[in-house]
Amino acid sequence: MVADTVCPSCGKPLPGRAGRTGRSSVYCSAACRQKAYRDRRAAPADTVRGLIAAIGRQVEDLVPQPPSVFYSGVNDLASSVGQLRRIARVARDSATDGSVTPAAVTEPAVPPPPSSPASPGDPGGPGSGSPDSVTHDRVTHDQATPDSGPREALAHDSGAESVLDESGFAVLVEPYRRELRVHCYRMSGSYDDAEDLVQETFLRAWRARAGYAGKASVRTWLYRIATNACLDLQRRTARRPQRYEPLPGMNHGSAEPPARVTWLQPYPDEDLPSAQEQPDALAVSRETLELVFLAAIQHLPARQRAVLVLRDVLGLSAAETAEALEMTVASVNSALQRARPTLRDRLPRRRTEWTAETDAREREVLRRYMAAAESLDLTLFTGLLSEDIALTMPPNPFWFVGREAITEFLQISLDPASPMFLGHWRHLPARANGQLAAGGYVRRPGTTVYRAQVLDVLRIEGDRIVEITSFEPHLFPAFGLPLRLPADR
Repeated sequence: MVADTVCPSCGKPLPGRAGRTGRSSVYCSAACRQKAYRDRRAAPADTVRGLIAAIGRQVEDLVPQPPSVFYSGVNDLASSVGQLRRIARVARDSATDGSVTPAAVTEPAVPPPPSSPASPGDPGGPGSGSPDSVTHDRVTHDQATPDSGPREALAHDSGAESVLDESGFAVLVEPYRRELRVHCYRMSGSYDDAEDLVQETFLRAWRARAGYAGKASVRTWLYRIATNACLDLQRRTARRPQRYEPLPGMNHGSAEPPARVTWLQPYPDEDLPSAQEQPDALAVSRETLELVFLAAIQHLPARQRAVLVLRDVLGLSAAETAEALEMTVASVNSALQRARPTLRDRLPRRRTEWTAETDAREREVLRRYMAAAESLDLTLFTGLLSEDIALTMPPNPFWFVGREAITEFLQISLDPASPMFLGHWRHLPARANGQLAAGGYVRRPGTTVYRAQVLDVLRIEGDRIVEITSFEPHLFPAFGLPLRLPADR
């Protein structure tokens, strides 16, 4: 698809792409981006009735010809219907008031905005516990101009009931779902948990809506609740990365076992907020969504992780982070000074830039990777691997470091004459965590259908694969991948 060449806000030509990396420009300036953002917030469709009316107009405007126009119209209609479905789901869940949701470790009530002092018994107040302890933290989020107008009006004057019913509340919070999911994913490392945490965030917000004073933007309020929910999860589960252990009779390679993060899951690129939904590109930075980064920050204590995400990922100042987490600036700086070396020690050499040429080279490596597996060509397959490649399969205990160990492991499953022959493969390309991935399907001997088997996320440097993280197939639908493929192409 050819990108638009004019700014949708002011109509001026967009800047050229020569020498630039990252996402294509959507608006010509930050001012136009923010104007479009505010216009969307004030659009008439920002009510359930308005959205239903807009869907009706989209149906009436559908024209089968030309095909490109028809496709664009259907795509817009599907997006609107999906938004309405999500709003209806939030309204339904709000109406039940989370009666089926497991209780949180901390109190479900949301504390007052940052400008209000913490109560004496608040476990997240200043001076409680060590800087790294998991407490009832509060977080602000200043990525965009704060919302204003009727969307901020969660409550009447003091003592009055909320002005928003379930549907109105759902319309208010639903636009933040994707960016909140990314935030919860960074904090938890799990796509499944991130989805649950966003739902928990909305339910907590619904319960606490009457106490919202409007002193912070809805986004700030939701991010504070979301971080609170993430820290509650960490407290409940007490997750800690471990080391892989050798398995009897298996050649893992001679290197040290890698870290084992059993809850780590991939994140589909298609589920990231678009440039229109997320004005600040920092929040969806490609480098800070890579699996190697996500696995590394899981080693940080929860408070250090929150400080690092707010400071180095979202770009908040030390003072803003201190206010958000109710810490002193000195404590924030101290936590960050401890977090950065720990993270740096667990990260490989970082990529300094992303270019179209790099992307094209990596896509060619992915194409050859899929072709080698489908042709059962072990020589071609291993020729794509670096000498010190690492292969892990969270949550499973299997791991291999080094091309020789991986070759030995694959040989018995790719050889049709082997009693351990797995079957014939097909692959579909995908993207996860800003990296290339391949959805693998296996047709077992004696069967006619290819069934989802594994999602391989590749880390590529130059023309070699340096790391493969293989995940179980239950997340295929989140990546737009079917669970079965027919035998004939």
